[in-house]
Amino acid sequence: MMHPQFAFHAGELEAQRRAGGGPGGHGIRESMPDQHREFFEHLPYAVIAGLDMEGRPTATMVSGPPGFIGAPNPLTLSIVAAIDPQDPAAACLVPGAPYGLIGIDFATRRRNRANGRVAALTRAGYWLVVDQSFGNCPQYIQQRTVEAVERTPGPFEQLSSVDAEAARAIAAADTAFVATAASGPNGGIDASHRGGRPGFMKVEGDTITIPDFRGNRYFNTLGNMLAWPQAALLVPDFETGDLLHLQGATEVLWDADAETTGFKGAQRMWRLTVDRAWRRKAAIPLRWTYVSESPVNAATGTWAEAA
Repeated sequence: MMHPQFAFHAGELEAQRRAGGGPGGHGIRESMPDQHREFFEHLPYAVIAGLDMEGRPTATMVSGPPGFIGAPNPLTLSIVAAIDPQDPAAACLVPGAPYGLIGIDFATRRRNRANGRVAALTRAGYWLVVDQSFGNCPQYIQQRTVEAVERTPGPFEQLSSVDAEAARAIAAADTAFVATAASGPNGGIDASHRGGRPGFMKVEGDTITIPDFRGNRYFNTLGNMLAWPQAALLVPDFETGDLLHLQGATEVLWDADAETTGFKGAQRMWRLTVDRAWRRKAAIPLRWTYVSESPVNAATGTWAEAA
């Protein structure tokens, strides 16, 4: 495992300080343990993040039959999946570019992450070098099963703002993924999961406000926001396979906790002010079926309740 001094960058350490302390221990490794390698290899989907041509974080979901992600050794991942050229993340994954990957099994509520750099492109997909590997707890993950379905991808839509359809999707979602980045020592790209009860994300025009619940205290996401206040949000529709991609500037509201906002479980908030958005209909040939809510969601609220 990596020593904390070498595991976290300055933004993460500052976020930990502002929040009253970092993790009691840490599980950030410089290579993947066997259980992480086996976990990635059984997944039919994952979320990957990178930097676009302007250096801004972006995120997408890739999918394939179980085994489309390979982990031939503790320092290497392979992905056999083509990314749609219209996907906002398509131009991000080039040799030498940083990436962040989160694999999440909704059926078991397990999730593991890997960060590193793209080693090479192939006709079939990508080779990735792993610099950091770590697991996350099962909190705020709604249990779902998944099945492959045939889909014909719909038109690619570039949005000038968060339109009514996008706002409804965000407000109804119980799951989203956020991509953030930081440069310098121990920096890179991070792809992270956010979950809660439907209604845990609030949309006001082009601004989305999201509560930050109790977690592992690594503060990878908020620490990145302190270092580089840009982020991407990916909102999947588990029934239709639609993907909503959002990009914009962020702000961390350190004093916006449950007491000051009335939002149950919130330790602080963060905002994304969207300036770019894309909608991709039927982008993922998978359908997830809801099974049960995360047990820890009972300690969290919604914006309707807070109001």
